[in-house]
Amino acid sequence: MRSTRMLSLAFAVVVAAADAGSNDAPAEFIDDVRLVYQVVTCQPGDVPAPLDAKTVEAYCKQMNPKFERFRTHWGVTAKDFIAAQRPANLPPELVYPFGGGDLMMALTSFPDAAVLTTMSLELAGDPRRLKTLSDKKSLDQSLKALNEAATTTLMSNDSKSVNLSKIQRGDLPGQLSMHLMGLALHDQEPVSVRFFKIEDDGSLHYFSRAEIDALEGAKASKLKETWKAPDFSPAFANVEVQFVPKGQPQAQRRIHRHIGANLSDDGLSKMPGLVKHLDQKGRVAAMTKAASYLLWNPSFGVIRDWLVAHAVFMISDSTGVPPRYWKKAGCSIETFGSFQKSFLGTWEGFQQELRDEFTTAKKLPMRFGYPDGSPEKRSHCMVVKCGGEAPVKAPSK
Repeated sequence: MRSTRMLSLAFAVVVAAADAGSNDAPAEFIDDVRLVYQVVTCQPGDVPAPLDAKTVEAYCKQMNPKFERFRTHWGVTAKDFIAAQRPANLPPELVYPFGGGDLMMALTSFPDAAVLTTMSLELAGDPRRLKTLSDKKSLDQSLKALNEAATTTLMSNDSKSVNLSKIQRGDLPGQLSMHLMGLALHDQEPVSVRFFKIEDDGSLHYFSRAEIDALEGAKASKLKETWKAPDFSPAFANVEVQFVPKGQPQAQRRIHRHIGANLSDDGLSKMPGLVKHLDQKGRVAAMTKAASYLLWNPSFGVIRDWLVAHAVFMISDSTGVPPRYWKKAGCSIETFGSFQKSFLGTWEGFQQELRDEFTTAKKLPMRFGYPDGSPEKRSHCMVVKCGGEAPVKAPSK
């Protein structure tokens, strides 16, 4: 009996190895990403050649205080505050539209989520370039651009699109690098990295090595007209990172997927599989912040309606779904902090709705996304609960 079990195990190993080497198997990029993780999150250990160690050291000298600031402020104050608001028995999946590189606050807000999906105009990026980067100037420029893009998220809890667009060019995968910062700040590490596209039926197609080779030389399209186009292949638009607690490679894997997408109604009509993919999740937890008030805009009605229909719990700043839509769906709204007017100029009708909601707001111990547009730049957030507790559904694979 023992020899039979051993033979079966050996056969399974051989089959798995054959699949991994197959032209049709999903291409794995964990080796490339481990190096990016080490460098951009300032992990201990020698910087391997041909990277210039002094350039990386100078970058980390600037970044480490910002990482520590995030851990001691957002990682404690915000984590405790949001934990007190979350209902028990949340669905295992988080959906974060307009999330950019903000896995940092996604994990702070939902530290137990099994699957986290962020979506934004920014594409993930090609992780392969760093390992052969011998030019100190190019390395320095890429690290400085990443520093600039990440600083506002680390220090102010929002982001600037102009900085996020810059890191779609260069020798670092910009969005992916910020996602790796989010993992490191929560003592997590990547164990698998694959890139995918969304089929029209909502299923995920993971790119094989042959498919990635076939796309080599092509350039991904920019998703905002005023931005420069990315300088990497369209194969590297959407990324899946499987991760575990540091030093626990055998632990249960969790998943973060970042999807590069224009979430306007027009953009989603050109990417029909995205909403179908989201639909397959059922009920979810949700969040958004610093989202340029796009969910107030009539041309973002599809993603707004999806959130109202699927979110059991959502936390946002004033750029979230306006109160009238939640109330129509029978959801409860609780406000924290203070709101006088929107940070960016937008429709007065929704601003007045928020003023009304914030007349009974409770104390907010930290900033969450944008401040309001008052001279005092007041912090605020809105917590929405719909339908009580939702039955736990197995996370999507």
